[in-house]
Amino acid sequence: MSLIPLASHFDGDFVIKLLPVDSEDTMDQVADAAKVNAIGIHVPDQPDKTVRVRKQGNADPFPREMTVAASGLEATECIELYFE
Repeated sequence: MSLIPLASHFDGDFVIKLLPVDSEDTMDQVADAAKVNAIGIHVPDQPDKTVRVRKQGNADPFPREMTVAASGLEATECIELYFE
């Protein structure tokens, strides 16, 4: 278990934010952490939708149960979060 800082951009937000996550966090846990800094601040909530995580520039999201370590993401890489 180790702390990994990721750059995160939530769809609809105009700010890229630094998001500290644990290497053993799942993508759902990453999404939950990112929601705290975006939803209700710069992004309106959509409670009936799931927030998904993908590597910046990729079309497909990571599997929801994949860990940060298994994803291959490295410190300061940018992830995109969006409502599915």
